[in-house]
Amino acid sequence: MMYPTIESQDSELHKSMIAEAKRQMEGIELIPSENYVSQAVLEANGSILTNKYSEGYPGKRYYGGQDNIDAIETLTINRAKELFGADHVNVQPYSGSPANTAIYFALLEFGDTVMGLKLDHGGHITHGLPIGFSGKAYNFVQYGVDPETGRLNMEEVRKMAHQHKPKMIVAGFTAYPRDIDWKAFKEIADEIGALTMADISHTAGLIAAKVIESPVPYFDVVMTTTHKTLRGPRGAMIMCKEKHAKAIDKAIFPGLQGGPHEHAIAGKAIAFKEALHPDFKDYAAQVIANAKALAKAMMERGFKLVSDGTDTHLVLADLTNKNITGAIAQSTLDKIEITTNKNTVPNDPRSPFDPSGLRLGTPAVTTRGMKEDEMVKIADWMDRALQNVDNPNELEKIRAEVAELCLKFPVPGIKV
Repeated sequence: MMYPTIESQDSELHKSMIAEAKRQMEGIELIPSENYVSQAVLEANGSILTNKYSEGYPGKRYYGGQDNIDAIETLTINRAKELFGADHVNVQPYSGSPANTAIYFALLEFGDTVMGLKLDHGGHITHGLPIGFSGKAYNFVQYGVDPETGRLNMEEVRKMAHQHKPKMIVAGFTAYPRDIDWKAFKEIADEIGALTMADISHTAGLIAAKVIESPVPYFDVVMTTTHKTLRGPRGAMIMCKEKHAKAIDKAIFPGLQGGPHEHAIAGKAIAFKEALHPDFKDYAAQVIANAKALAKAMMERGFKLVSDGTDTHLVLADLTNKNITGAIAQSTLDKIEITTNKNTVPNDPRSPFDPSGLRLGTPAVTTRGMKEDEMVKIADWMDRALQNVDNPNELEKIRAEVAELCLKFPVPGIKV
């Protein structure tokens, strides 16, 4: 029985939690920002550490009773430094968006010019979306991908940087399927005297495992969430050169946050230890191998992919040639228990609420132990489903096939 205490105290909530456990167990999770944490991370997140307030930093807190908390947070910091080779690490950010905001707050003045990747070209809302805080507080100018290749054109980035002279260049993505040339970004920034910020939220696990290149040696500051490919709890951290350490720490506390969530920080410590294990490199390599296999199988079935493939965990499909929208595709795949998310594609003529694309990723299915053969089956099921949008009988048949496969691959933390 899962969560017996919750069942006895709050049966209404327990019912929904068990239904979600069933959904996760019997379905295929292809949202690239989602993953499954280990039982140990789950236990840390639900531990007595949630009881403790600890405003400040190790050795310099505002409340008493901090010896154990200081030890946990210091352990987490040291593991992060070892994992990424960073000079300085702050593990207190609650999540990625507030962490990015803290970086801007630490190193920029309101109104400063910043360069970031356009949202519909793969950037994040915190990389300068006009209606968001970053777009309102700072003068963001936004670069995009080449309309022909779907890839970043570093010469165009260089021209824009020399034209606008930003104080900071932001590199990183939420829906860009290719690896990033961090060194090239750093060279461009150095030419104009700009700061460099990398958002590696999506690829942190791949970078930690050294299966793709890291920006940490080059960039002034690097932010990552601790879930996604890093397979930790929901949260974030900031890594930076030592010269920016004081400004970053002050921006987090007391600048934007109060007491850190030490139960989540303990979960980060566990995730970092797991990522330091040699097996994690095998996992990260398989994530990429699965993404490449999924991309290949999809293209063989007529799917058009942005940039014609992937270097990472992420695949972005443009469904225009399938005569179906991203919203309809997402809802149809929900019916067969394959979870994806509708997403804009570069220069998308459609609304973000019903865009032309579908964003997919392989971190979660790889955690369950699925490999290339399963990716081919998944591509086939998606193709069949999108050809049978109005055929409930066929969709139900596919859903049963999906569930049969999923029960062969347990989800960590779900007890059957």
